[in-house]
Amino acid sequence: MTAEGTSSNEKSAGQTPGAPSASSSIGPVSILTCANCGARNRIRPSNRGAPHCSVCGKPLPWVVDATDQTFPVEADAAVAVVVDLWAPWCGPCRFVSPILEELARDFAGRLKIVKVNVDENPMLAQQFDARSIPTLMVLKSGRVVDRIVGAMPKPDLTVRLTPYLLKTA
Repeated sequence: MTAEGTSSNEKSAGQTPGAPSASSSIGPVSILTCANCGARNRIRPSNRGAPHCSVCGKPLPWVVDATDQTFPVEADAAVAVVVDLWAPWCGPCRFVSPILEELARDFAGRLKIVKVNVDENPMLAQQFDARSIPTLMVLKSGRVVDRIVGAMPKPDLTVRLTPYLLKTA
């Protein structure tokens, strides 16, 4: 089953990840590919769970793009949220991006990565005082609980994020 019924197997081509759906005002739609079976799932933001594949039921790696307009709904999640403030021209950002995608797969169901291009979304860059990129903000229950500036190798980033990813009873 899915997180609050937010997942459905993708049936229509041409849907842009992160783009608002014409049929609903619940929030933007993202296309997440299941790491287990490869199915593509349409996902809307949910603050009451994590998305699961509509085909095999496994937790999905939750990586979405957000804009100044969609950020509030994307950042509101029951799981730990890592906001990646990045830019396409930034070398260290290109180093960190695949690591974050791997962590989303490794911690599927416990982590959401929200990617924000600071060149296209200056209000968020200003809100989080991103003077250097990459800047990673860890949000838990909507609060910033950690801030990581600069690139880190995967083992170091995993150690830094682990306290926020532990399941609570």
